[in-house]
Amino acid sequence: MVLIIPTSKTRSLMSPAVIRSFALIVIFSLGAAPVAAGREGSGQPLPRFVSLRAGEVNMRIGPGEQYPIDWVYRRAGMPMEVVAEYYTWRRVRDWRGTEGWIHTSMLSGRRAMVVSGEVRALRTEPDPRAPVVARVEPGVFGRLRQCPESGGWCLVEIAGFKGWLRRGDFWGAYTSERVK
Repeated sequence: MVLIIPTSKTRSLMSPAVIRSFALIVIFSLGAAPVAAGREGSGQPLPRFVSLRAGEVNMRIGPGEQYPIDWVYRRAGMPMEVVAEYYTWRRVRDWRGTEGWIHTSMLSGRRAMVVSGEVRALRTEPDPRAPVVARVEPGVFGRLRQCPESGGWCLVEIAGFKGWLRRGDFWGAYTSERVK
C-alpha cells in the first residue's frame, strides 16, 4: 500500500471536499484489512456473524460518529457479517452485500438468519423427506438456533415456527461452522 500525505503547501490548494475525500480514502485503506487482536480489535475471529441489537441502527461510511450515515436499518435481529474491526467500530456486510461501519454497542452476538433464493420448506427434522412445518419466502428473517458441524442443516426459528433448513437456503452461517 502506498500512502500519500499532503504537505502544508498542497493542503492549502485543496478544497474541504477534497480533504474529506482524502481522509475517507486513508481510513478505508487502513480499515479495510481485518485488525488483529489487541487494543484495536476484539480478538474474535474475522469474519463472523452477529445481529443488530436495536430497532434503529445507523451504518456509517467510516468508523466514527463524524462520518455520514449511509444507511439506517430498522430491524432488530437482522444478521450482519463482521469483516473488519477498528477500535469500537465494526465494518459489517448485510445479506445484500452492502458494507459500512456500525458501533459495537448496536451489535449483538445473538445469531440470526435470512432466507435466500426461493420459497423454502422448514422441516421437522434435518431430512429432505421430513414433514414440512412451514414454507418461508426469501427475505424472511429468523433466529439461528443451532448448526451441527457435520451435515448441511441448521435449526432455525421463524415467526414462532421451529424447524430445519439446509445451510444453502439462508444467509447467516458459514458452510462448516458449528453454532450452539
